[in-house]
Amino acid sequence: MAKARPKHLDLRLIKQPIPAVVSIMHRVSGAGMFLMLPFVLWLLQSSLQSPASYVHFIDAMSHPLVKLILLGLLWAFLHHFCAGIRYLLLDLDVGTDLAPARASSFAVVGVSLALTVVFGAWLW
Repeated sequence: MAKARPKHLDLRLIKQPIPAVVSIMHRVSGAGMFLMLPFVLWLLQSSLQSPASYVHFIDAMSHPLVKLILLGLLWAFLHHFCAGIRYLLLDLDVGTDLAPARASSFAVVGVSLALTVVFGAWLW
């Protein structure tokens, strides 16, 4: 007897394993960093153009929305970096079994969030 398949697949209800979540977040963080590149280059340009533009840069950096965007960008960079190290180790056949793969996924999430809190508090 054939197994009944769902007619309407609700993607919000599917529970992904943690390595899949880290993989998706790695891709999202990479895409986010790429899309935010013009904003970061604008910030760099405005900070180096002239003394008056530097004052404008400091004023823009004090806005809470800009700080929140930069905090999200910081998380994206740190998560992408930590997950990239994890994937390099997986390519070297280190931690490819189920338990170490799950542990390294939790470590990536924990380390990236902890570093975001540390660097975010330092930069805020």
